[in-house]
Amino acid sequence: MKKLAITLALLMAAGYTGWQNRLDLLLWAAPKLTELRSSIAPNQPVTWSQGPEVATQAPAERPPNVILILADDLGFNDISLTNGGAADGSLQTPSIDSLAAAGTQFTNGYAANAICAPSRASLMTGRYSTRFGFEYTPIFKLGPRIFQWMEDLEPRTPPVLVDLDVTASLPPLEELGMPAEEVTIAEALKQQGYYTAHIGKWHLGTGNGTRPEEQGFDDSLYMKGTLYQPADHPEVVNARVHGDGIDNMIWATGTYAAQFNGSEPFAPDGYLTDYYTREAVKVIEANRNQPFFLYLAHWGVHNPLQASRADYEALSHIEDHRLRVYAGMIRALDRSVTKINAALEKHGLSDNTLVIFSSDNGGAGYLGLPDLNKPYRGWKLSHFEGGTHVPFLMRWPAQIPAGGTVTEPAHHIDLFHTIAAAAGAPVPGDRKLDGIDLLPAMRGEVDANLQRPLFWRQGHQQSVLSEGWKLIRAAQPDKPGAGPQKFLFHLAADPTEQRDLSAEQPEKVAELEALLAAHNAEQVPPAWPSAAQLPILIDKTTNEVTEAGDTYLYWPN
Repeated sequence: MKKLAITLALLMAAGYTGWQNRLDLLLWAAPKLTELRSSIAPNQPVTWSQGPEVATQAPAERPPNVILILADDLGFNDISLTNGGAADGSLQTPSIDSLAAAGTQFTNGYAANAICAPSRASLMTGRYSTRFGFEYTPIFKLGPRIFQWMEDLEPRTPPVLVDLDVTASLPPLEELGMPAEEVTIAEALKQQGYYTAHIGKWHLGTGNGTRPEEQGFDDSLYMKGTLYQPADHPEVVNARVHGDGIDNMIWATGTYAAQFNGSEPFAPDGYLTDYYTREAVKVIEANRNQPFFLYLAHWGVHNPLQASRADYEALSHIEDHRLRVYAGMIRALDRSVTKINAALEKHGLSDNTLVIFSSDNGGAGYLGLPDLNKPYRGWKLSHFEGGTHVPFLMRWPAQIPAGGTVTEPAHHIDLFHTIAAAAGAPVPGDRKLDGIDLLPAMRGEVDANLQRPLFWRQGHQQSVLSEGWKLIRAAQPDKPGAGPQKFLFHLAADPTEQRDLSAEQPEKVAELEALLAAHNAEQVPPAWPSAAQLPILIDKTTNEVTEAGDTYLYWPN
């Protein structure tokens, strides 16, 4: 009896210890379980579709090639074009900057959302993603549970709010996607005779006809895992953000894998950003004799923070380890643009290729790096300028004057229309499209007009920008009974959102809320519910201590 009691006591103690350390156990075990469950083959060569061996028309006589390069979570302050030197002020991004020198910089370019998947859905379709229910970013069910466990073990102020019942009811990740009946820019270009290729991140679904090769792309090299290289690889340098739920989730679920046209997963070849770039060059070479559309959707600079060792060592002057890794990731992204430009030049395609560069949203506060979106306030996940005001560059020497600047607001919903107009491709006539063609503004045409209300919506966090005035509205779920927060900024006079005028200008608030109401009346309910609400500090990184009076709002997903 005594032995049984001792055994039970030991089991209970072990169970209690295990429960108290469940997060650490999960983060240790999850990658190992994922590796055991996953069947990732060694690297396999990718065979891209081959265009004509001989061109029937000279490059200048064909419709333009189009290359859309989309970075992930790149902050406005992360390129030297907008700050003189990225990272600690010393990192230059000459190739990214050169796109503006040879074309147009939109100084007020906006992502379609402050989070990746809805932003990409709008970019691909030219429509607000809330028109077809793609309001929240698909996440693993494990994600909200990690947030809840972190909250249980280390309660924070303001708190993370998780609905575990909703989490349990979410469909599998592969079923959370953009409706197959939406028309992508790739589908529009195929009607015009373009070859279309996708490389990298998709995040718009994997089932029910939602994969890239089912949404207009002839070929797709698909990002199947979220690691740039295996964490223990000798040629990669890692920087974890300890204590952050999103970073924990990425490391816990990360694999190093790719797919080609729905193949079985296989390992990429080398550091992910460089691998995607090498394959993009192959696409250009294989299709140099026909019009092509290349959507190069880099994972960089999204976490997990992993730099190639060569890039890390080239930045030995940066003392902060995490910033040095992050800067190395930006360096690889700029090198990608270098190699794309060189491939176009090599094959005589540079003049008649429209190259677009942007980011799906602003830099992330959960990386603990304070200046990613400087001079703007806010982060990814918030509708303050830091979450949506992004690099927005285009170059097309045959049609766009060099060194141009457009100050009127431009939006990712405009890219569909701009690309379609450049290619002479048809646009859908059976649905409402939200963007406009930006080419007249880039050409300096006198009747070019980009003025119209622009909207952002993710659950209760909703925003409108109209005639230089911006309203941000968000519920306060941590304060039962409280009404929504409202922030009003006159961006024409206060572009960095330093002075909230909501109390002083109630008529302007009412005017902008009427625009929001009219917009919301045209949208549809979310295709799946929000399972978690995370507080987002506006003026501090997630790693900083919250103090009374700090500005924050909740991001629902």
